[in-house]
Amino acid sequence: MEVTKIVITGGPCGGKSTAMTWIQENFTKKGYTVLFIPETATELITGGVAPWTCKSNVEFQKCQMKLQIEKEKVFEQAAKSMNSDKILIVCDRGAIDNKAYMNDEEFSEVLEHLDINEIELRDSYDAVFHLVTTAKGAEAFYTTANNSARTETVEEAAALDDKLIASWTGHPHLRMIDNSTDFEMKMKRLLAEISSFIGEPEPLEIERKFLIEYPDMNWLENYPLCKKAEIIQTYLNSNSDDEIRVRQRGLDGNYSYSHTLKKKVNDKKRIELEFRLSKDDYLRSLMEADTNKHQIRKTRYCLAYMNQYLEIDIYPFWNDKAILEIESCSEDEPVNIPKEIKIIKEVTADEKYKNKSLAEGNY
Repeated sequence: MEVTKIVITGGPCGGKSTAMTWIQENFTKKGYTVLFIPETATELITGGVAPWTCKSNVEFQKCQMKLQIEKEKVFEQAAKSMNSDKILIVCDRGAIDNKAYMNDEEFSEVLEHLDINEIELRDSYDAVFHLVTTAKGAEAFYTTANNSARTETVEEAAALDDKLIASWTGHPHLRMIDNSTDFEMKMKRLLAEISSFIGEPEPLEIERKFLIEYPDMNWLENYPLCKKAEIIQTYLNSNSDDEIRVRQRGLDGNYSYSHTLKKKVNDKKRIELEFRLSKDDYLRSLMEADTNKHQIRKTRYCLAYMNQYLEIDIYPFWNDKAILEIESCSEDEPVNIPKEIKIIKEVTADEKYKNKSLAEGNY
């Protein structure tokens, strides 16, 4: 059984409600059992539990996030009992969305109340798809008429959209669907991104890689849509040319763990199979480490920029350069790079800049 849990999020009037219908129809046709977890805030507010009826917004958020997490557990438990090979759990917003409605102190208080850390909570979802509000790039179509709970002005909606993107930045698989096309094509692009991620027709990873000058760390650390993660990557023994690795990813003692298998299709495209691991399974996997390769340790900065997701890897053995990676669902998708990042050259097809080569000491 294959169970995948994704989040559909986005700013006000981004198309989230319509997207649920498109997802249901499209992936049911592809043989998936599609399960939807309704938006928790709407359920609570409709039932009379709201920030303005609770003692404070923090108390409301404690209730909301607790209910969200419990609902997801119930859906995952139910999914495991179903007679289906492919199950797609779709969350109408995830628990991390709530961070956009709190300050850092309030969010920390809620996490402490729930006895969970942010990285563990954020990375419990396999992928996150953000539908950009029409208040950014399609202002003429922004409206509050179709949702009685929506009260934001265009400016407020755009600001909230940025807060939501910032909340999810750092997740290993965050994709943003902007308003560069008409609405129907926006929905089709969302379906294409989901299909690419879950492997329909196959789980392809399309990646561009650039060698860049060592970045301005002050700019990176202060860029509002940027999160840092410490990564330890270990390659496992393989009897083929396939690349098999396990990864520890996180910060300040809070980590998530994953297992990845990659098969090369061409210079830009690879089949990628990835699944989450428990800490115990991760530690057991290390017993199968390829002793001919070093562990790769790197600091990754994840940036949301012009509706693309960029990853900058800083390695301890370089002090003059770094690697920039951008994933997409199309080989022809244009690349947008901040002017603060100085490209030396594209190295997508250059084997010596791949992590597997670096693990062999070729740096």
